[in-house]
Amino acid sequence: MAYTRKDVSTLTRSERKRFVSALLEVKRRGEYDEFVRTHIEYYVPDGDDGLRTAHMAPSFLPWHRRFVLDMEDALRRVDASVTIPYWDWTRDRSATSVPWTADLLGGNGRGSDHRVTTGPFAYAEGNWTLRENVDDGDFLTRDLGRAAKPLELPTKAELQSALDDPVYDVAPWDSTVTKGFRNRLEGWGTGRGAGSWHNHNRVHRWVGGAMLTGASVNDPVFWLHHAFVDLQWTRWQNRHRGARYLPADPPRLGDDQHGRIIARRQKLPPWDMTPDDMEDVSAVYRYG
Repeated sequence: MAYTRKDVSTLTRSERKRFVSALLEVKRRGEYDEFVRTHIEYYVPDGDDGLRTAHMAPSFLPWHRRFVLDMEDALRRVDASVTIPYWDWTRDRSATSVPWTADLLGGNGRGSDHRVTTGPFAYAEGNWTLRENVDDGDFLTRDLGRAAKPLELPTKAELQSALDDPVYDVAPWDSTVTKGFRNRLEGWGTGRGAGSWHNHNRVHRWVGGAMLTGASVNDPVFWLHHAFVDLQWTRWQNRHRGARYLPADPPRLGDDQHGRIIARRQKLPPWDMTPDDMEDVSAVYRYG
């Protein structure tokens, strides 16, 4: 029977406690750091050689759908009542609203070094030392809203502009495309600075700290953010009935994207599954 992922703002006190406790236990077991390593490994930008799966590619959505599911499975092995909640950043938009509460994810980082000092994931609590990172930092950092250069979270209208696009993705299937639902949601734009970050990407920038790098998984908000991104894929599918993951077939030999992206029925590393397998997960979970 399918279970339900809830809006984080609707969680009861007990549900919050169980979710946090499960995260801390997965971390204690050493499993959490494996997720950080995986995300770092598969964060391959346009400019790098080789296959792109997690970002700047059509498989952004199915890759993260499976990634979040794997974490959810790990949490549910600890506590079968736990599911990953989603954070609606079009509504809960301040640095003091959910999920930035002391009983959930804790608050902002301090001014000097952005170190998180409140909540269960604060370094001083002794339960959340960063062991996998892209630098030498061993404590969780945040800069909610970017104090030095303030940044706003995406609005409902900006998110709707992605949902309105009837085509999943378009050639050349990378960060430069200006049409297609996938990149409108992932949020790679033209130009430089804040104006070039949209939807998913701007949320990473707004949170700051650990969320700015390939090691963004070190901040537990990663899962709440990507559950909400995943919900948008479900909403897009419901809005555009019959629209499918693209490309359906791999780019041909001689195409710049040959061997660099995953087509609908190709295996999606590191799993033995395809984007086609991930398009319908209604038998596994739903959103409440």
